[in-house]
Amino acid sequence: EYIKKNNIMKKSVLYLFFLIAVLLLSQKTEAQKVSLDLPWSLRMTRSEMVRYPESWQLDFQTKLKWDYCHGLELQAMFDTYDMYGGDDILQYAVAYADTMVLNDGQIKTYRLEEYNIDRLNPGKYLFRVFEATKDKKYKKAIDLLRSQLDTHPRNNDGGFWHKKIYPNQMWLDGVYMGATFYAEYAFRNNQPEDYQDVIKQFILAAKHTYDPQTKLFKHATDISKKQKWANPETGKSAHSWGRAMGWYAMAFVDALDFIPAREPGREEMMKIFKNMMDELIKIQDKETGLWYQVLDRSGDEGNYLESSASSMFVYSLLKAVSREYLDISYLESALKGYNGIINHLIEVDEQGLVSITQGCAVAGLGGSPIYRMGDYNYYINETIRSNDPKAVGPFIMASLEYERFKRLGLVK
Repeated sequence: EYIKKNNIMKKSVLYLFFLIAVLLLSQKTEAQKVSLDLPWSLRMTRSEMVRYPESWQLDFQTKLKWDYCHGLELQAMFDTYDMYGGDDILQYAVAYADTMVLNDGQIKTYRLEEYNIDRLNPGKYLFRVFEATKDKKYKKAIDLLRSQLDTHPRNNDGGFWHKKIYPNQMWLDGVYMGATFYAEYAFRNNQPEDYQDVIKQFILAAKHTYDPQTKLFKHATDISKKQKWANPETGKSAHSWGRAMGWYAMAFVDALDFIPAREPGREEMMKIFKNMMDELIKIQDKETGLWYQVLDRSGDEGNYLESSASSMFVYSLLKAVSREYLDISYLESALKGYNGIINHLIEVDEQGLVSITQGCAVAGLGGSPIYRMGDYNYYINETIRSNDPKAVGPFIMASLEYERFKRLGLVK
Protein backbone atom coordinates (compact mmCIF):
# COMPACT_ATOMS: atom_id res chain seq x y z
CA GLU A 1 0.00 0.00 0.00
CA TYR A 2 2.87 2.39 0.89
CA ILE A 3 4.66 1.62 -2.37
CA LYS A 4 1.44 2.15 -4.33
CA LYS A 5 0.80 5.54 -2.70
CA ASN A 6 4.44 6.52 -3.24
CA ASN A 7 4.21 5.71 -6.96
CA ILE A 8 0.99 7.71 -7.26
CA MET A 9 2.68 10.65 -5.53
CA LYS A 10 5.69 10.41 -7.87
CA LYS A 11 3.42 10.33 -10.91
CA SER A 12 1.49 13.32 -9.58
CA VAL A 13 4.69 15.29 -9.01
CA LEU A 14 5.97 14.38 -12.48
CA TYR A 15 2.66 15.38 -14.01
CA LEU A 16 2.78 18.67 -12.10
CA PHE A 17 6.28 19.33 -13.38
CA PHE A 18 5.09 18.49 -16.88
CA LEU A 19 2.21 20.99 -16.62
CA ILE A 20 4.55 23.67 -15.32
CA ALA A 21 7.00 23.00 -18.16
CA VAL A 22 4.22 23.21 -20.75
CA LEU A 23 2.94 26.43 -19.19
CA LEU A 24 6.41 28.01 -19.16
CA LEU A 25 7.04 26.91 -22.72
CA SER A 26 3.74 28.35 -23.89
CA GLN A 27 4.51 31.60 -22.08
CA LYS A 28 7.95 31.70 -23.64
CA THR A 29 6.51 31.00 -27.08
CA GLU A 30 3.96 33.73 -26.56
CA ALA A 31 6.73 36.08 -25.43
CA GLN A 32 8.70 35.29 -28.59
CA LYS A 33 5.90 36.62 -30.76
CA VAL A 34 5.93 40.17 -32.07
CA SER A 35 2.57 41.82 -32.65
CA LEU A 36 1.72 42.74 -36.22
CA ASP A 37 -0.17 45.77 -34.92
CA LEU A 38 2.93 47.59 -33.67
CA PRO A 39 4.70 50.27 -35.73
CA TRP A 40 7.72 49.03 -37.68
CA SER A 41 10.26 50.63 -35.34
CA LEU A 42 8.89 48.69 -32.38
CA ARG A 43 8.45 45.50 -34.38
CA MET A 44 12.10 45.51 -35.46
CA THR A 45 13.32 46.47 -31.98
CA ARG A 46 11.40 43.64 -30.35
CA SER A 47 12.44 41.20 -33.08
CA GLU A 48 16.08 41.90 -32.31
CA MET A 49 15.43 41.44 -28.60
CA VAL A 50 14.03 37.98 -29.37
CA ARG A 51 16.91 37.06 -31.68
CA TYR A 52 19.50 38.24 -29.16
CA PRO A 53 18.26 37.75 -25.58
CA GLU A 54 21.36 39.57 -24.24
CA SER A 55 22.18 42.91 -25.84
CA TRP A 56 25.90 42.12 -26.02
CA GLN A 57 24.96 39.34 -28.47
CA LEU A 58 23.82 41.83 -31.12
CA ASP A 59 25.65 41.66 -34.46
CA PHE A 60 25.87 37.85 -34.24
CA GLN A 61 28.41 38.08 -31.39
CA THR A 62 29.42 35.10 -29.27
CA LYS A 63 31.78 37.05 -27.00
CA LEU A 64 32.00 40.54 -25.57
CA LYS A 65 33.03 43.28 -27.98
CA TRP A 66 32.99 47.07 -27.72
CA ASP A 67 31.70 47.84 -31.17
CA TYR A 68 30.11 50.51 -33.33
CA CYS A 69 27.29 48.15 -34.36
CA HIS A 70 26.10 47.82 -30.77
CA GLY A 71 26.17 51.57 -30.37
CA LEU A 72 24.20 52.05 -33.58
CA GLU A 73 21.42 49.59 -32.76
CA LEU A 74 21.10 50.39 -29.08
CA GLN A 75 20.94 54.11 -29.72
CA ALA A 76 18.10 53.39 -32.15
CA MET A 77 16.41 51.36 -29.42
CA PHE A 78 16.77 54.28 -27.01
CA ASP A 79 15.02 56.44 -29.60
CA THR A 80 12.26 53.82 -29.83
CA TYR A 81 11.90 53.83 -26.05
CA ASP A 82 11.69 57.64 -26.06
CA MET A 83 8.81 57.50 -28.52
CA TYR A 84 6.85 54.48 -27.30
CA GLY A 85 8.13 53.58 -23.83
CA GLY A 86 8.68 50.01 -22.66
CA ASP A 87 10.81 49.36 -19.59
CA ASP A 88 12.12 46.12 -21.09
CA ILE A 89 13.52 48.06 -24.06
CA LEU A 90 15.25 50.49 -21.72
CA GLN A 91 16.67 47.67 -19.60
CA TYR A 92 17.86 45.83 -22.71
CA ALA A 93 19.61 48.93 -24.03
CA VAL A 94 21.29 49.75 -20.72
CA ALA A 95 22.40 46.14 -20.12
CA TYR A 96 25.13 46.28 -22.79
CA ALA A 97 26.73 49.33 -21.17
CA ASP A 98 26.42 47.76 -17.72
CA THR A 99 28.18 44.65 -19.03
CA MET A 100 30.96 46.53 -20.83
CA VAL A 101 31.74 49.52 -18.59
CA LEU A 102 33.62 49.01 -15.31
CA ASN A 103 33.16 51.16 -12.21
CA ASP A 104 36.28 53.22 -12.98
CA GLY A 105 35.03 54.01 -16.49
CA GLN A 106 37.29 51.56 -18.28
CA ILE A 107 35.63 49.65 -21.12
CA LYS A 108 36.06 45.95 -21.73
CA THR A 109 37.90 45.13 -25.01
CA TYR A 110 38.50 48.86 -25.73
CA ARG A 111 42.12 49.99 -26.13
CA LEU A 112 42.69 53.68 -26.72
CA GLU A 113 46.18 53.07 -28.12
CA GLU A 114 44.66 51.24 -31.10
CA TYR A 115 43.32 54.59 -32.30
CA ASN A 116 40.40 52.96 -34.07
CA ILE A 117 37.83 55.65 -34.81
CA ASP A 118 35.05 53.04 -35.06
CA ARG A 119 35.32 52.50 -31.31
CA LEU A 120 34.04 56.01 -30.61
CA ASN A 121 30.59 55.48 -32.08
CA PRO A 122 29.12 53.73 -28.98
CA GLY A 123 30.02 56.88 -27.04
CA LYS A 124 26.87 58.52 -28.42
CA TYR A 125 24.83 55.70 -26.97
CA LEU A 126 26.58 56.15 -23.60
CA PHE A 127 25.25 59.70 -23.39
CA ARG A 128 21.79 58.16 -23.31
CA VAL A 129 22.76 55.53 -20.75
CA PHE A 130 24.23 58.17 -18.44
CA GLU A 131 21.03 60.23 -18.72
CA ALA A 132 18.90 57.18 -17.91
CA THR A 133 20.94 55.85 -14.99
CA LYS A 134 22.86 58.85 -13.61
CA ASP A 135 25.70 56.38 -12.95
CA LYS A 136 28.99 58.30 -13.06
CA LYS A 137 30.92 55.35 -14.45
CA TYR A 138 29.32 56.08 -17.82
CA LYS A 139 30.45 59.71 -17.73
CA LYS A 140 33.97 58.45 -17.04
CA ALA A 141 33.72 56.09 -20.01
CA ILE A 142 32.47 58.91 -22.26
CA ASP A 143 35.40 61.09 -21.18
CA LEU A 144 37.79 58.21 -21.86
CA LEU A 145 36.48 57.88 -25.41
CA ARG A 146 36.67 61.63 -25.94
CA SER A 147 40.31 61.62 -24.77
CA GLN A 148 41.18 59.42 -27.75
CA LEU A 149 40.58 62.38 -30.05
CA ASP A 150 43.22 64.45 -28.23
CA THR A 151 46.00 62.18 -29.49
CA HIS A 152 44.32 60.40 -32.41
CA PRO A 153 46.70 60.46 -35.43
CA ARG A 154 45.89 62.98 -38.16
CA ASN A 155 46.94 63.89 -41.66
CA ASN A 156 48.82 67.15 -42.12
CA ASP A 157 45.56 68.94 -42.95
CA GLY A 158 43.94 67.83 -39.68
CA GLY A 159 41.81 64.93 -40.88
CA PHE A 160 41.62 61.97 -38.50
CA TRP A 161 43.14 58.70 -39.64
CA HIS A 162 40.60 55.91 -39.81
CA LYS A 163 42.80 53.67 -37.68
CA LYS A 164 46.38 53.62 -36.50
CA ILE A 165 46.94 50.55 -38.67
CA TYR A 166 45.58 52.53 -41.66
CA PRO A 167 47.93 55.54 -41.69
CA ASN A 168 47.07 58.62 -43.76
CA GLN A 169 43.63 57.26 -44.64
CA MET A 170 40.26 59.01 -44.30
CA TRP A 171 37.19 56.83 -44.80
CA LEU A 172 33.66 58.20 -45.09
CA ASP A 173 32.64 55.66 -42.44
CA GLY A 174 34.95 57.36 -39.95
CA VAL A 175 33.17 60.71 -40.16
CA TYR A 176 30.05 59.08 -38.73
CA MET A 177 32.03 57.16 -36.11
CA GLY A 178 34.10 60.06 -34.81
CA ALA A 179 32.79 63.47 -35.84
CA THR A 180 29.20 63.00 -34.65
CA PHE A 181 30.39 61.86 -31.22
CA TYR A 182 32.82 64.79 -31.19
CA ALA A 183 30.00 67.25 -32.00
CA GLU A 184 27.67 65.89 -29.34
CA TYR A 185 30.40 65.87 -26.70
CA ALA A 186 31.26 69.51 -27.48
CA PHE A 187 27.59 70.48 -27.19
CA ARG A 188 26.92 68.60 -23.96
CA ASN A 189 30.14 69.77 -22.29
CA ASN A 190 30.06 73.41 -23.42
CA GLN A 191 33.20 73.22 -25.56
CA PRO A 192 32.29 75.46 -28.52
CA GLU A 193 35.94 75.73 -29.52
CA ASP A 194 35.69 72.17 -30.89
CA TYR A 195 32.98 72.88 -33.45
CA GLN A 196 35.48 74.09 -36.04
CA ASP A 197 37.43 70.86 -35.78
CA VAL A 198 34.23 68.87 -36.19
CA ILE A 199 33.23 70.82 -39.29
CA LYS A 200 36.73 70.36 -40.68
CA GLN A 201 36.29 66.57 -40.68
CA PHE A 202 33.20 66.83 -42.91
CA ILE A 203 34.78 69.28 -45.31
CA LEU A 204 38.06 67.35 -45.60
CA ALA A 205 36.20 64.10 -46.25
CA ALA A 206 34.34 65.81 -49.08
CA LYS A 207 37.50 67.37 -50.49
CA HIS A 208 39.44 64.11 -50.51
CA THR A 209 36.74 61.69 -51.72
CA TYR A 210 34.57 63.70 -54.14
CA ASP A 211 34.47 62.38 -57.70
CA PRO A 212 33.72 65.23 -60.14
CA GLN A 213 32.73 62.77 -62.87
CA THR A 214 29.94 61.02 -60.96
CA LYS A 215 29.36 63.80 -58.39
CA LEU A 216 29.41 61.09 -55.73
CA PHE A 217 31.97 60.37 -53.01
CA LYS A 218 34.47 57.52 -53.06
CA HIS A 219 34.68 55.15 -50.12
CA ALA A 220 38.03 56.49 -48.87
CA THR A 221 41.27 58.24 -49.64
CA ASP A 222 44.92 57.58 -48.89
CA ILE A 223 46.62 60.95 -48.60
CA SER A 224 50.05 59.31 -49.03
CA LYS A 225 48.85 57.51 -52.20
CA LYS A 226 50.79 54.41 -51.14
CA GLN A 227 48.00 51.87 -50.83
CA LYS A 228 47.42 49.53 -53.76
CA TRP A 229 43.71 50.35 -53.66
CA ALA A 230 44.41 54.09 -53.99
CA ASN A 231 44.49 55.92 -57.31
CA PRO A 232 48.17 56.86 -57.76
CA GLU A 233 47.24 60.41 -58.80
CA THR A 234 44.33 61.25 -56.47
CA GLY A 235 44.71 58.77 -53.60
CA LYS A 236 41.00 57.94 -53.86
CA SER A 237 39.55 54.44 -53.78
CA ALA A 238 37.97 53.03 -56.93
CA HIS A 239 34.24 53.20 -56.17
CA SER A 240 31.42 54.93 -54.36
CA TRP A 241 30.23 52.27 -51.94
CA GLY A 242 26.62 52.65 -50.84
CA ARG A 243 27.06 52.19 -47.11
CA ALA A 244 30.10 54.48 -46.95
CA MET A 245 27.99 57.30 -48.38
CA GLY A 246 25.19 56.20 -46.07
CA TRP A 247 27.41 56.69 -43.03
CA TYR A 248 28.45 60.09 -44.37
CA ALA A 249 24.86 61.17 -44.97
CA MET A 250 23.78 60.14 -41.47
CA ALA A 251 26.79 61.93 -40.00
CA PHE A 252 25.55 65.23 -41.43
CA VAL A 253 22.00 65.03 -40.09
CA ASP A 254 23.15 63.81 -36.67
CA ALA A 255 26.04 66.27 -36.20
CA LEU A 256 24.03 69.28 -37.39
CA ASP A 257 21.75 68.79 -34.38
CA PHE A 258 24.60 69.96 -32.17
CA ILE A 259 26.40 72.59 -34.26
CA PRO A 260 25.09 76.13 -33.67
CA ALA A 261 23.21 77.70 -36.57
CA ARG A 262 25.65 80.62 -36.92
CA GLU A 263 28.83 78.56 -36.57
CA PRO A 264 31.21 79.38 -39.48
CA GLY A 265 31.41 76.45 -41.88
CA ARG A 266 27.98 75.06 -41.03
CA GLU A 267 26.52 76.48 -44.23
CA GLU A 268 29.25 74.74 -46.24
CA MET A 269 28.32 71.49 -44.54
CA MET A 270 24.68 72.04 -45.47
CA LYS A 271 25.64 72.71 -49.09
CA ILE A 272 27.74 69.52 -49.32
CA PHE A 273 24.90 67.51 -47.82
CA LYS A 274 22.25 68.96 -50.13
CA ASN A 275 24.35 68.39 -53.24
CA MET A 276 25.03 64.82 -52.15
CA MET A 277 21.35 64.06 -51.59
CA ASP A 278 20.47 65.61 -54.95
CA GLU A 279 22.84 63.21 -56.70
CA LEU A 280 21.63 60.22 -54.69
CA ILE A 281 18.03 60.94 -55.66
CA LYS A 282 19.05 60.95 -59.32
CA ILE A 283 20.38 57.38 -59.03
CA GLN A 284 17.58 56.09 -56.77
CA ASP A 285 16.12 52.99 -58.41
CA LYS A 286 12.98 54.14 -60.18
CA GLU A 287 11.09 50.88 -59.73
CA THR A 288 11.80 50.12 -56.06
CA GLY A 289 13.01 53.42 -54.58
CA LEU A 290 16.13 51.67 -53.25
CA TRP A 291 19.85 52.16 -53.81
CA TYR A 292 22.56 49.84 -55.11
CA GLN A 293 25.55 48.37 -53.29
CA VAL A 294 27.99 50.12 -55.65
CA LEU A 295 26.45 53.50 -56.42
CA ASP A 296 28.63 54.51 -59.34
CA ARG A 297 27.73 51.23 -61.07
CA SER A 298 24.00 51.32 -60.29
CA GLY A 299 22.07 48.82 -62.37
CA ASP A 300 25.14 47.01 -63.67
CA GLU A 301 25.33 43.23 -63.83
CA GLY A 302 26.01 41.66 -60.44
CA ASN A 303 25.12 44.81 -58.50
CA TYR A 304 22.20 44.57 -56.07
CA LEU A 305 19.81 46.76 -54.12
CA GLU A 306 21.32 46.92 -50.64
CA SER A 307 19.45 47.39 -47.37
CA SER A 308 21.89 49.26 -45.13
CA ALA A 309 22.65 52.02 -47.63
CA SER A 310 18.97 52.33 -48.56
CA SER A 311 17.93 52.59 -44.89
CA MET A 312 20.66 55.14 -44.18
CA PHE A 313 19.65 57.35 -47.10
CA VAL A 314 15.96 57.17 -46.19
CA TYR A 315 16.73 58.06 -42.57
CA SER A 316 18.93 60.96 -43.65
CA LEU A 317 16.30 62.33 -46.04
CA LEU A 318 13.44 62.01 -43.56
CA LYS A 319 15.38 63.58 -40.71
CA ALA A 320 16.73 66.36 -42.94
CA VAL A 321 13.19 67.30 -44.00
CA SER A 322 11.97 67.08 -40.40
CA ARG A 323 14.77 69.38 -39.18
CA GLU A 324 14.42 71.64 -42.23
CA TYR A 325 17.94 70.93 -43.44
CA LEU A 326 16.17 70.10 -46.71
CA ASP A 327 12.83 71.42 -47.94
CA ILE A 328 9.62 69.42 -48.13
CA SER A 329 10.16 68.50 -51.79
CA TYR A 330 12.67 65.82 -50.69
CA LEU A 331 9.96 63.97 -48.80
CA GLU A 332 8.73 62.26 -51.95
CA SER A 333 12.05 60.47 -52.52
CA ALA A 334 12.30 59.62 -48.83
CA LEU A 335 8.86 58.01 -48.81
CA LYS A 336 9.54 56.17 -52.05
CA GLY A 337 12.67 54.74 -50.45
CA TYR A 338 10.92 53.84 -47.20
CA ASN A 339 8.09 52.07 -48.99
CA GLY A 340 10.69 50.31 -51.12
CA ILE A 341 12.33 48.92 -48.00
CA ILE A 342 9.01 47.68 -46.63
CA ASN A 343 7.87 46.17 -49.92
CA HIS A 344 11.14 44.63 -51.13
CA LEU A 345 13.49 44.07 -48.18
CA ILE A 346 11.31 43.30 -45.14
CA GLU A 347 10.19 39.77 -44.29
CA VAL A 348 7.96 38.68 -41.38
CA ASP A 349 7.90 35.10 -40.07
CA GLU A 350 5.03 33.18 -38.46
CA GLN A 351 5.96 34.53 -35.02
CA GLY A 352 5.82 38.09 -36.29
CA LEU A 353 9.61 38.52 -36.14
CA VAL A 354 10.76 41.13 -38.64
CA SER A 355 13.86 40.65 -40.79
CA ILE A 356 15.55 43.05 -43.16
CA THR A 357 17.26 41.28 -46.06
CA GLN A 358 20.03 41.97 -48.58
CA GLY A 359 22.52 43.61 -46.26
CA CYS A 360 26.22 43.70 -47.06
CA ALA A 361 27.94 42.11 -44.07
CA VAL A 362 31.20 44.03 -44.37
CA ALA A 363 33.37 45.89 -46.85
CA GLY A 364 36.69 47.61 -46.37
CA LEU A 365 39.99 48.46 -48.01
CA GLY A 366 43.47 47.05 -47.61
CA GLY A 367 44.19 45.06 -44.47
CA SER A 368 45.58 41.57 -43.99
CA PRO A 369 45.85 38.64 -44.44
CA ILE A 370 43.43 39.15 -47.34
CA TYR A 371 44.07 42.49 -49.04
CA ARG A 372 40.91 44.26 -50.20
CA MET A 373 41.42 46.19 -53.44
CA GLY A 374 37.98 47.80 -53.43
CA ASP A 375 37.28 46.97 -57.06
CA TYR A 376 33.76 46.35 -58.36
CA ASN A 377 33.93 42.57 -58.05
CA TYR A 378 35.09 42.88 -54.46
CA TYR A 379 32.07 44.93 -53.35
CA ILE A 380 29.44 42.81 -55.09
CA ASN A 381 30.90 39.54 -53.81
CA GLU A 382 31.16 40.32 -50.11
CA THR A 383 28.77 38.31 -47.91
CA ILE A 384 25.10 39.30 -48.08
CA ARG A 385 22.96 38.52 -45.03
CA SER A 386 19.70 39.32 -43.30
CA ASN A 387 19.47 41.43 -40.14
CA ASP A 388 22.87 42.99 -40.43
CA PRO A 389 22.95 45.62 -37.66
CA LYS A 390 24.08 48.30 -40.11
CA ALA A 391 20.70 47.82 -41.79
CA VAL A 392 18.64 47.12 -38.66
CA GLY A 393 19.69 50.25 -36.76
CA PRO A 394 19.06 52.72 -39.61
CA PHE A 395 15.79 50.97 -40.48
CA ILE A 396 14.57 51.55 -36.90
CA MET A 397 15.76 55.16 -37.11
CA ALA A 398 14.10 55.71 -40.50
CA SER A 399 10.89 54.13 -39.21
CA LEU A 400 10.81 56.47 -36.22
CA GLU A 401 11.20 59.49 -38.51
CA TYR A 402 8.45 58.13 -40.76
CA GLU A 403 6.20 57.52 -37.77
CA ARG A 404 6.68 61.12 -36.60
CA PHE A 405 5.51 62.35 -40.00
CA LYS A 406 2.57 59.97 -39.74
CA ARG A 407 1.59 61.39 -36.35
CA LEU A 408 1.58 64.84 -37.88
CA GLY A 409 -0.66 63.61 -40.68
CA LEU A 410 1.94 64.36 -43.35
CA VAL A 411 2.04 60.75 -44.57
CA LYS A 412 -0.61 58.04 -44.67
